[in-house]
Amino acid sequence: MKKIFLVFCSFAAVAVACGQMVNKVTDPVEWVNPLMGTDSKPSLSNGNTYPSICVPWGMNFWTPQTGKMGDGWAYTYASDKVRGFKQTHQPSPWMNDYGQFSIMPVTGKLKYREDDRASWFSHKAEVSKPYYYSLYLADADVTTEITPTERAAQFRFTFPKADSSFIVIDAFDRGSYVKLVPAERKIVGYSTRYSRGPLKNFKNYFVIYLDKEFTLSRPWNDKGLVADSLETTASHAGAVVGFKTSKGEKVHLKVASSFISIEQAELNLKKELAADDFDATSRKAKAAWNTQLSKLLAEGGTVDQTRTFYSCLYRALQFPHKMYEYDAAGNRVHWSPYTGDVKPGYMFAGTGFWDTFRALYPFLNFAFPAINREMQEGLLNDYKEGGWLPEWSSPGYANIMIGNNSASVVADAYIKGLRGYDINTLYEALLHGANNEGPIQAVGRAGVRHYNKLGYVPYDMRVNENAARTLEYAYDDFTIYQLGKALGRPKEELALYAGRALNYRNLFDPAHKLMRPRKATGEFVSPFNPLKWGDAFTEGNSWHYSWSVFQDIAGLRNLMGGNTAFVGMLDSVFSQPPLFDESGYGGVIHEIREMQIAGMGQYAHGNQPIQHMIYLYNYGGQPWKTQYWVRESLNRLYKATPDGYCGDEDNGQTSAWYVFSAMGFYPVTPGTNQYVLGAPLFKKITVSLQNGKQLVIHATNNSDANRYVQSVTFNGKLWNKNWLPHDELQKGGVINFVMSATPNKTRGTDEAAAPYSFSKDDVEMYNSVKDIKPAANTTTYSQPDTISKAGLTLIFQDQENTIAPALKNRLVDAYFMQYPKLIAKYNSESPKTVTFFIDPSYSGVAEAGGSTVRFNPAWFDKNPEDLDVVTHETMHLVQGYGYRGVPGWVTEGIADYVRATEGFNNAKASWSMPDLKPDHKYTSAYRITARFFVWITQRYNKDFVQLLDQAARRKTYSDATWTELTGKNVDALWQEYVANPAIR
Repeated sequence: MKKIFLVFCSFAAVAVACGQMVNKVTDPVEWVNPLMGTDSKPSLSNGNTYPSICVPWGMNFWTPQTGKMGDGWAYTYASDKVRGFKQTHQPSPWMNDYGQFSIMPVTGKLKYREDDRASWFSHKAEVSKPYYYSLYLADADVTTEITPTERAAQFRFTFPKADSSFIVIDAFDRGSYVKLVPAERKIVGYSTRYSRGPLKNFKNYFVIYLDKEFTLSRPWNDKGLVADSLETTASHAGAVVGFKTSKGEKVHLKVASSFISIEQAELNLKKELAADDFDATSRKAKAAWNTQLSKLLAEGGTVDQTRTFYSCLYRALQFPHKMYEYDAAGNRVHWSPYTGDVKPGYMFAGTGFWDTFRALYPFLNFAFPAINREMQEGLLNDYKEGGWLPEWSSPGYANIMIGNNSASVVADAYIKGLRGYDINTLYEALLHGANNEGPIQAVGRAGVRHYNKLGYVPYDMRVNENAARTLEYAYDDFTIYQLGKALGRPKEELALYAGRALNYRNLFDPAHKLMRPRKATGEFVSPFNPLKWGDAFTEGNSWHYSWSVFQDIAGLRNLMGGNTAFVGMLDSVFSQPPLFDESGYGGVIHEIREMQIAGMGQYAHGNQPIQHMIYLYNYGGQPWKTQYWVRESLNRLYKATPDGYCGDEDNGQTSAWYVFSAMGFYPVTPGTNQYVLGAPLFKKITVSLQNGKQLVIHATNNSDANRYVQSVTFNGKLWNKNWLPHDELQKGGVINFVMSATPNKTRGTDEAAAPYSFSKDDVEMYNSVKDIKPAANTTTYSQPDTISKAGLTLIFQDQENTIAPALKNRLVDAYFMQYPKLIAKYNSESPKTVTFFIDPSYSGVAEAGGSTVRFNPAWFDKNPEDLDVVTHETMHLVQGYGYRGVPGWVTEGIADYVRATEGFNNAKASWSMPDLKPDHKYTSAYRITARFFVWITQRYNKDFVQLLDQAARRKTYSDATWTELTGKNVDALWQEYVANPAIR
């Protein structure tokens, strides 16, 4: 750590010792440490970041690659080898990457595979800045330098004297292409690798120019070097160029990419690099960063605080990244992840609204509204091209996380004054998303039928994370109401969403004073452990999610019993030990561990649901506790070092929390025009607003000890409220906080000082909808049936009575006929209690997970004899491993093999395994795989499927398993099967 500390002190914009105060910042980009948060791993996140070599919101980023191809942890600080320098669009290791290829210099022996070409390195020989990166590669004796533009980059390699110097291009696996054009000293190609999808017609095209003649030009692919061609298309393609170099010789590369075409990549290169040399590009990239970073000038903090502030601001200005490009006529165009073709206009990607609605987007609306206006137009194109707003775009629709928080992102932008785009179509998109289930769970609203009927998403209707969804849907409905009001929508429509905004009340349990999941029939789930992570909640527990009533904190406070009880519950978050129940996840996820080690009780700042909670003391008459805990969090949970975050940074959200909090206020309720007061970190921050005005935030007497606000003036007038209005801040002016070592327990303590709450500040509408009661007491949902036999129990859950009694009996009989046989043959540890959940909202046939099988009753209406669906799905319960560590075609092939060999009603259902056809592959379809498995058991090993299933369950499955069980690998077996596919 010390070496990084000293390096960045030397970069400081003023010559001060590291312990002194920074009184002026003139070159803010030099205060940024891109390595902040990079010392992370799957089991413990200190940020899960990588050093992004980029310009603000650029289409492409670059990073040194220490991880293997496809590893989301592309760069980890603890690593000591680099495999390449990768173009990336990765928003998070959990989301992984898309549009990626890498470049790597090599000397001596030609080495092009990623492990072979990897070089040792040291952070002592690493320089990491937003606009420039340099690293010495010890094995090659080459120094790599990189500097970026929005869609292009320049490389400068300093080589040793060598007869054999090389540059390796790796277009990665899952389908790629490269072509060398030696006469032009050019390499072109594309990569199709992505992680979240499916994506239509996805390719990232690239073009690379060198300033040195090639003496060697060789493509390579999965099989090795290609000898007789200058191009190759393969699962994994790449290229090598070689030449002699003299000591200290510099070889330059100009690189650009496009999601549209190679020709567009060429155009991007010419537009953005033109005749610029490496240093000119670096100067422009630095200037681009300073233009944005200098809009917030922090003074009067320590060196550490200043470094941390600008390192966080750097992270807040990256995602979502631009996906649009400029055609030859200068028009904005983009490849559409929804239609697969080229469309006009803006497009952005790489953000999850579950994280970023809270602070990142409000921060853009406050300080950088122009870029968010572009983003709003991008959302319009998402809706027009895909039919839905994305909740996690990576790019397109990623099926991860919960909520319908695009509503907050759209509403907050308009309410904060953004204009000049089609807000009415965006509002239409919000209504569509709020009232429909999407094609995947993370689009629209999963469980919306139940939510609209009951006023909550029930625990027992096979919608995961139901309590968290309820609370987020209620807040999202509030933001729809707020936007609808601003747009002058009909009163009845406004009342509908205002009423739904109060649905949080339906989960409040007075006995615990916390949010508690509820069943469809109205009763609370029992037993209830408020410390249980997951299950009804998302990456948190009830102590974290109970504060997710952003829209009506006063209403939550009153449910808890008033100010004293409310503040007592807030205090309890910090005073409790960091105990947890991980059973909802089946193990300790990294977010749990990060809470446990932070030393702040149940406060889990490393994840988003509770990050606003510190500010809620302002609603309970004790704002000094907000001031204390804000300063504690700023001091203890952030540092501009590789271990500098307390959990996932998450696309600017956790950094935006820091930047807002350092200014002295925070947007607890996006969708309103208020920021809730905290305690400023610096003695002065000057914000240059987009409209040309300046907002100056002074903190008189500010210091580490003087963390309490004695008084506030706004433009010279005493300000006694615990919030600041957005529209007034945008006019510019001066806010002055007078700070002290002792809290002022009279300022901001009365109800008039409290920030916005729906029930307190929108009284007329609140009174018109407040008496809408939860529908749970009058529901027609019925209780599930429980049938036990021979040591097994089946819970048959058809609470909406959608299936005929005769069919129900046949499904029950199929379970008790088939499941005992499968348990005995494959896995005696299988669940002994199973739930059959009949779900009319499910559009598939059936799916299994844990100890539950979900069925679509409409399927059986059309296919009443297809009872061996029970055989297939209960085999999945026996398997237990799903797709974890096992290819999906293996998991499903085993289940269909079992259906084929153990089924009892396949003939009546007209179900059979298909004969081999020329276009078949062993991964093509479950039944094709099943027939292949039958053939293997008859030719090689009668116990093959049982042993394959056993390896998957024991987590020992790999490609080598096939050879261990049959003596041949899977491809050799398939070739033999194709030659003679007969089975008995």
